[in-house]
Amino acid sequence: MTFELTILGSGSALPTSRRYPTAQAVNVLERFFLIDCGEGTQLQLRKSKIRLAKLNNIFISHVHGDHVFGLFGLLSTFNLLGRKTELKIFGPQALKEILYFYIQNFTEELQYKIVFNPVDGRTKNLIFEDKVSEVYSFPLKHRVPTFGYLIREKEKLPNIRKEAIEKYNLGVKDILSIKEGNPFHFNNKKIDPESLIIPSSKPRSYAYCSDTAYYERIIPWIKGVDLLYHEATFQISEKKIARQTLHSTASQAATIAKKAGVKKLLLGHFSNRYAELDSLLKEAQSIFPESYIVEDLDVYSVPENK
Repeated sequence: MTFELTILGSGSALPTSRRYPTAQAVNVLERFFLIDCGEGTQLQLRKSKIRLAKLNNIFISHVHGDHVFGLFGLLSTFNLLGRKTELKIFGPQALKEILYFYIQNFTEELQYKIVFNPVDGRTKNLIFEDKVSEVYSFPLKHRVPTFGYLIREKEKLPNIRKEAIEKYNLGVKDILSIKEGNPFHFNNKKIDPESLIIPSSKPRSYAYCSDTAYYERIIPWIKGVDLLYHEATFQISEKKIARQTLHSTASQAATIAKKAGVKKLLLGHFSNRYAELDSLLKEAQSIFPESYIVEDLDVYSVPENK
């Protein structure tokens, strides 16, 4: 069962030939979520072979250009391709005005409906859910209202042991009832539920922390996630600049990962002042060994938690 992250862009404000501005796609059991949409995102989507028609939900962290400039071209492409399916866009309230100005002035009549969902609040909030997944927003610390996103599988029902079905002649209603945690009786005797089921795998999770200063308040909101992406714009020698611009260093990202007890940390949103990133990686790994530098079009699969 797929739970997969594709890095579409991993750079910061200035695009380079190697790194596009920030954008990511998350596949949760064939539900696709686009997070941020920097310049060139639709080209990266094509390179990654993610079908545009599968994108029905877009989450924008904040309205700085390197996170939204690709959105308007993508919306136009959807229209040119004859999209009919409703598109939901989540982001700070300021995005709504920008979004509708573009629609009114730079597109012909849209053939599909856009539903804008403002993201707000000072704590973690559930903003989207379907049968298999849920998405939470949480505030970050940056120069404009900025939000991180937590994407999590919903907990699955357990499986019924084949031998239990045969032993107790379980019907469909019995199986569903047991899966939902209801007690089961056979010949007026209560049967131990643990003998009837195979526990399902634990829900997988991914947290996205885009532009932010070091912000320990997010730790309980992302605690224990399988995969964490945290911006690492600067190395520790530029800590002062990071503080002034409300960005993070690689060591600060690693400290957040360590304190939150995550399984794996992905570093991105690098300043283009760094020709090589080994120093940032070493800096992070000295604090949190499971730290990795992302590259555009990298794919990270999260295995099932047995």
